[in-house]
Amino acid sequence: MITIIFPYRDRDLIRIKKSLDSLKNQTNQNFKVLFVDYGSKIQFSNKVRSLVDSYSFTEYFYSYNSKQPWSRSKAINIGLKLTQTPFVFIADIDLIFRNDFIDILFKLQNPKKAYYFKVGLLSKEETDLTKDFLDYQISFSSGAGAQGLSMFPMKEINDVQAFDEFLHFWGAEDNDIHCRLIRAGIESVFYDKEIMLLHQWHESYRKSERNTLTKELQLKGVIKLNQQHLINSRNNEVIKVNSENWGMPISEKDYYELESYDSSIILTNKIEVVNHFLFVELPRYEKRILSIQFVEDPFQSTLKYKVKKIVGKTVPKYYSLKEINDKLLLHIISFYHVFPYSYEISSDLKSINFRIKK
Repeated sequence: MITIIFPYRDRDLIRIKKSLDSLKNQTNQNFKVLFVDYGSKIQFSNKVRSLVDSYSFTEYFYSYNSKQPWSRSKAINIGLKLTQTPFVFIADIDLIFRNDFIDILFKLQNPKKAYYFKVGLLSKEETDLTKDFLDYQISFSSGAGAQGLSMFPMKEINDVQAFDEFLHFWGAEDNDIHCRLIRAGIESVFYDKEIMLLHQWHESYRKSERNTLTKELQLKGVIKLNQQHLINSRNNEVIKVNSENWGMPISEKDYYELESYDSSIILTNKIEVVNHFLFVELPRYEKRILSIQFVEDPFQSTLKYKVKKIVGKTVPKYYSLKEINDKLLLHIISFYHVFPYSYEISSDLKSINFRIKK
C-alpha cells in the first residue's frame, strides 16, 4: 500500500471532489489518502470533512492552525507523522489523476529514488468543466524545476527530518526536500514520459500578494526570503533541518485555550515599543500565555503631532501596522512556529492580535 497526503486549507469543495473522484476510479486501489486540513475555518471544515469521509480510502485530520499563516511544509509533515506505509506521494488538492496513476507509482517504487512528475496545467475555463482525463485540453505542462508532486521512500524522508518547517506561505519547500535527499544519497528523478496528472487552475500566491495590510495573512518579500533560505541550505550542504518534534499539529485544547484567554496587553506602534517587544519581552516570556494587541498610537493622528512634525520638532517615530505585521510574522516563523499561537488582523485593519503559549 502507498499513502497519498493532501495538504489543504479553505479551498472549494468542487475541486476536492474532482480530485478524489479521480482516485476513486483508479485501476489499483491499494492506497490510502491522508487529508490534512491545516486550519480551515471551523464552519467550513465540517463540510469538507463530510465530503472527504464519504470516500472509503480517505482519512481526515484537522490541525487547529486557522489563525496562523499557511505552511505547506508543516501540513505535509503532520501527514508524514501519520504515515505507516513504506512510500508516500505528496499530492495537491487541485490534482486530477489518470486512472492508472497508482499502478505507475507501484512500478516506480525504489528506496533510493524520489520521483516527481510532469503535470498538465489547465486553464480557468477548462478547470470549470468536468471531463474524462484524456479529454481535457492542457494549456501547458510543468518542467523539471517543478518538484511539488513527488513520491518518496518514508525511511529516507524521516532520516532528513522531512520538509523544512521554517518555510511558510509559498515557495522552495519542494526543491529543498529534493536537494537534501540528494545530499543524503537519494536520486531525484523527473518522470516526464507521459502526463499522469492534471492541475486545476487557481490564482497564484504571487498575484495575490499586496503591499498593504490585509485581513488575509501575508508577509512582504517572503518568496525571496524562502529562495534565499534554499540557496543557503545548498551552500552549506544542509541535510537535516527541523527539531525532533517536527510534524506536531496544534491541538484543539491549545487552540481554545488561546481563544478563551481574555487579557491582552495593548502596545502602540512606536518603533522603540515594537522593537523592545520583539527582541526583549517576547523571548523572555515562558510557561504562560502572552496576548498582545498592536494599535496605532492615538497621538499619531492628532493635529499637534502633524504640526510638530512639519516644523521639525522631535516627535515619536512609528512603524505602520503593515511593517509591524511583517516584522512579527518573520519573528514567528523564524523562532516561535513550534509553539501554539494565534495571529489575527482585525476586520477594520486597525489592530494586530497575537497570542502565544510558551
